[in-house]
Amino acid sequence: MGFGGRGMSAVMQSPRVLSLIPPMTQLNTPYPSTAYLTGFLRSQGVDAVQQDLALALVLRLFSADGLARVREHIATLSPSARTPLVEGFDTHFDLYQGTVGPVIAFLQGRDSTVAHRICSRRFLPEGPRFDALDVYVDPDDPEGGDPLAWAFGALGMQDRARHLATLYLNDLADVLRDAVDERFEFVRYAESLAQAQPTFEPLAQALAAPHNLVDDLLAELTLAAIEREAPQVVLLSVPFPGAVYAAFRIAQTIKSRHPQIVTLLGGGFVNTELRELTEARVFDYFDYVMLDAGERPLLALLEHLKGKRSQQRLVRTYVRDGESGKVRYINFMEADVPFEQIGTPTWDGLPLDHYLSLLDMLNPMHRLWSDGRWNKLTVAHGCYWKKCSFCDVSLDYISRYETASAATLVDRIEAIIAETGQTGFHFVDEAAPPKMLRALAEELLRRNVAISWWGNIRFEKSFTPDLCQLLADSGCIAISGGLEVASDRLLKLMKKGVSVDQVARVTHGFTEAGILVHAYLMYGFPTQTVHDTVDALEYVRQLFAAGCIQSGFFHRFVCTVHSPVGKNPEEYGVTLLPLPEISFAKNDVGFHDPSGVDHNSLGEALNKALYNYMHGIGLEDDVRRWFTGRVPRTSVPRDFVALALAAGR
Repeated sequence: MGFGGRGMSAVMQSPRVLSLIPPMTQLNTPYPSTAYLTGFLRSQGVDAVQQDLALALVLRLFSADGLARVREHIATLSPSARTPLVEGFDTHFDLYQGTVGPVIAFLQGRDSTVAHRICSRRFLPEGPRFDALDVYVDPDDPEGGDPLAWAFGALGMQDRARHLATLYLNDLADVLRDAVDERFEFVRYAESLAQAQPTFEPLAQALAAPHNLVDDLLAELTLAAIEREAPQVVLLSVPFPGAVYAAFRIAQTIKSRHPQIVTLLGGGFVNTELRELTEARVFDYFDYVMLDAGERPLLALLEHLKGKRSQQRLVRTYVRDGESGKVRYINFMEADVPFEQIGTPTWDGLPLDHYLSLLDMLNPMHRLWSDGRWNKLTVAHGCYWKKCSFCDVSLDYISRYETASAATLVDRIEAIIAETGQTGFHFVDEAAPPKMLRALAEELLRRNVAISWWGNIRFEKSFTPDLCQLLADSGCIAISGGLEVASDRLLKLMKKGVSVDQVARVTHGFTEAGILVHAYLMYGFPTQTVHDTVDALEYVRQLFAAGCIQSGFFHRFVCTVHSPVGKNPEEYGVTLLPLPEISFAKNDVGFHDPSGVDHNSLGEALNKALYNYMHGIGLEDDVRRWFTGRVPRTSVPRDFVALALAAGR
């Protein structure tokens, strides 16, 4: 029996599984997929280990040796290929090489005293990213001397230094992008090669190109991990399009040096975009591609590799047929592992003291995504609401809703604290159910377990002020939730199940309990008019001014093939544009909205307004000031949120 058409040995004895996090995911904390899978596999008696190559690559690049290799590459460039940024790096190389080590150690929390030198503004070389400091001015003293004093105050030296160090790293990332790899990003690395790409060709061409310095370093790290762990099976979990290119480079390196190793591809990107995969070239890199929750497919595959299960009994797995060379999807119907039984994630093998706490955004809520080492955990699998018209409600990660008991969840929390020594938790649910959060809070308090936690919810009326206070007492410091377009008409069309006045009361209840609130916001939804957009911004302004929300993020609506809008566009007044023939990734789909609104220009205004609101600026101004062209006056009463809050008392 051959595996993936490679003619490999038919039977493996208890294969060792190495799960890898590919670049780029997060730098402040491990992406949780490998921790979940490693913990589950170990609970099943499988020899399982994990490595974070995303972090390893950044630490290798941003080191004295890594910067020296960047400079060596710059020396090979023609003068016309050197941007002013690259020239500045080359000119001040000694400063960069001498400071990169202390900066990394500081951001890892290993050397706090260097904050004094960073804050002096005479220690770090400052490139264009530091120009952003000009926006931090005291509204009451715009001519003041220190632009960061207003943002951080006299006592915030560590935060001030972390922000300056983050700007320094961003400058260096820009140098890498200009001189070495134009696709380099800390998060969205080369994502255009994979995101909604109908064919494999752009990725294939990139993978066939000669290695650049980033590719070379990633290959070195990959081979070192293989030598260190000696696996028979390597699993690459790819959550985002921005991790796909590097995952394929890793698999390419493994197959070139260790062709006998079985390589697997899974994760959020695969679950969302590769559901109609027919591209056989993917299997030059990966022997198997798996969909949805990985526990059951992995157990089935390991049994297959040990000769205890035929290939025909694999679960949710793509293979390349050894005879025809075509892609086959095999899905032997077998129940998923219940959420109650998936076990406790483990971070064993991940260098928890080497992650970088960055401070991109000064807003205290917004910074949580990049600052601090959070243990990521799930309260429930899937979404209990699963009705929102813009969401991929037809896919397993949304549609299959399962919970575990509060006792089980707190058992997992206690085990994770014992392993990591860290008491910060980020619950990464699509929307944590209020009933489960209440039970979890009561169990934490009953056991006297002290943690700090934050997570994602729906702004529904079940979150009463009493429940908000209970959650705060249990350690909740922040929550995020979808307000989307702040318009009752559009919220109803979206099937959000909430109204603007309800959101105001719920978010105010969290704020009153001392819990920070972040709102996910959307623009460009089908039939959304310019007037809708202006009104939505007015609602958002009032929510900030009333202290209901402290942070937010506007994203442009994207229609996906798995959402209700993508499946039933006529119900939302739009027409889908035809998709090309697809053999690789399928997710985003264009549409024609007869309203004809230029949402791109509106988006610039929305994001500018929101950035200022998060810094407490412009909260009393007419929202029309943020738009460059003429827009209609808002029809929202200026006291709408105040009246909604008064009515809820």
